[in-house]
Amino acid sequence: MRRRENSRLFEGRMLDRPEEDVEDQGLAFDLGTLVSRRKALGAFGLGAGAVLLAACAPVSEQTGSAAASASGSASGSPAASSSASSAQADLVETPGETAGPYPGDGSNGPDVLEVSGVERSDITSSIDGGATAEGVPVTLTMNIIDMAGGNVPMTGAAVYVWHCDAAGQYSMYSDAVVEETYLRGVQVVGEDGTVTFTTIFPGCYTGRWPHIHFEVFPDLDSITDATNAVLTSQIAMTEESSSGVFALEAYAGSAENLAQITLASDNVFSDDSAAQQLGTTIGSVQKGYRVTIDVPIDTTTEPAAGGMPPAGGAGGPGGAPPSGGRGGQPPSQ
Repeated sequence: MRRRENSRLFEGRMLDRPEEDVEDQGLAFDLGTLVSRRKALGAFGLGAGAVLLAACAPVSEQTGSAAASASGSASGSPAASSSASSAQADLVETPGETAGPYPGDGSNGPDVLEVSGVERSDITSSIDGGATAEGVPVTLTMNIIDMAGGNVPMTGAAVYVWHCDAAGQYSMYSDAVVEETYLRGVQVVGEDGTVTFTTIFPGCYTGRWPHIHFEVFPDLDSITDATNAVLTSQIAMTEESSSGVFALEAYAGSAENLAQITLASDNVFSDDSAAQQLGTTIGSVQKGYRVTIDVPIDTTTEPAAGGMPPAGGAGGPGGAPPSGGRGGQPPSQ
């Protein structure tokens, strides 16, 4: 039988109505086309449902799905699982360190954690609007990681940060600033696991490497008792940034004190030269610095350190402030 002159084909099939468009061929033709396409998708291991889902997903999800398909579903592959497990296994809990003699958490005299307004991100000024600490600006971001929960953000935890000013003085303790509460504050960990503080670069006093103290509590309600802290530790400032900052007049005496100590000789960081406690630092003396650090915490272990250092320890937070600095010597240990 001769085929009609005006016959047309679509995907290898004769059109029932060659004089009309493909979409006007009728229900029977449409059903045949669908069946043919399902067979083709089946050959690639895809169902019609998968195609519909891919079409409705956001672009980022579509890209991720395509990449997973191309790599043989990488998220479920032994190599991917091994890599993820290895990354988690690489996390080591942040070492516990002494809170020093100037914590201001009620464990050694003054307690700023009972003061209304202590929950704040900018800690450069006293809580009641008193004095403001002068110095090179620092934005400190801490990533608080819950190791016991599977290395997830420790959302809801409260982080208390404190440190000395440019002259090596601690508010609430040093004679000249005993009435001040600057460079102390609390932030609650967000959904992303971070807290961020706006502060200044700490000075360097005799016997200690420049540092920032912090305590992590399970939640905001628990900060009123220092024994509730799940971690007490310190952050070391980098030598490069410290050297630049301490050349400024506001940090008089700090350069000389820094020259007399190393991370290896510091009585707190000497265990491993602050391998886990050096924040990643970017910026400049002129524009200020951004310091970021990961803080993995294993709440299944007993918190280490905390409290004051042993009496008679070499240097330590009880050391004198930089020579020429403002105010008197901090209280003795």
